[in-house]
Amino acid sequence: MIRPIYLYGSKVLREVAKPADLTKKEKIKQLVTDLKDTLAASEGCGLAAPQIGESTRVVIVEGDIMKDVYPYLAGFRRTFVNPVIIEESEERTVYSEGCLSVPGIYCDVSRPKKIKVEYYDENLEKHTEVFDNFAARMIQHEFSHLEGELFTDLVAPIRRKILAAKLYKISAGKTATRYQSKLKK
Repeated sequence: MIRPIYLYGSKVLREVAKPADLTKKEKIKQLVTDLKDTLAASEGCGLAAPQIGESTRVVIVEGDIMKDVYPYLAGFRRTFVNPVIIEESEERTVYSEGCLSVPGIYCDVSRPKKIKVEYYDENLEKHTEVFDNFAARMIQHEFSHLEGELFTDLVAPIRRKILAAKLYKISAGKTATRYQSKLKK
C-alpha cells in the first residue's frame, strides 16, 4: 500500500526508531511491502520506516533509479531489518544528498566511503555485508533516519542557517511534492 511520506517537522522523523519485533514476521513483511510501494510511487532510491510514520528499524534501498550515473547499481536492492553498522572506513566521500522527507533541498554531506553491516532481510535471514561508494551512501542516509537524524543535520552550521527559511516552510506545510506526503507534529 502506498503511504504518505512524512515531511520535515514531523515528530516521527526525530525519534530513535525501535527494533522490529522479529517474532512478528507478517507485520514486518507488510511494512516492507508498504515501503516498496511508497518508494516506487515517489521516485527515490531509499526509504526508512519512520518516513512513513512507523518508528521501527526497517529500511529499503533500490539502486535502479541511479543506474544511469552508477551502472553497478542496476538491480541493486536490499531490505534491512534491525541493521547495525559494525565497521566503517576512515576514508570519506562527499556527495550532494536530498531526501523525500526534505523536498527540494540538496546539500553536500560527508560520509564513510565503505561500511560493513549486520542485518536481517525481509525473510528474517541474518546477513553481514560490505557496501561501498554510492550503495554505502544510500544505506547510511536511510540508517540516519533510524537514529532520528536527517541529512541536513550533517552539514556545516553556516549551511544550516542558509537553509533555515526553506526548512521552516516545509515544517509549516508550505511545500508541494509529486508524491503523497504528510506533516504530523
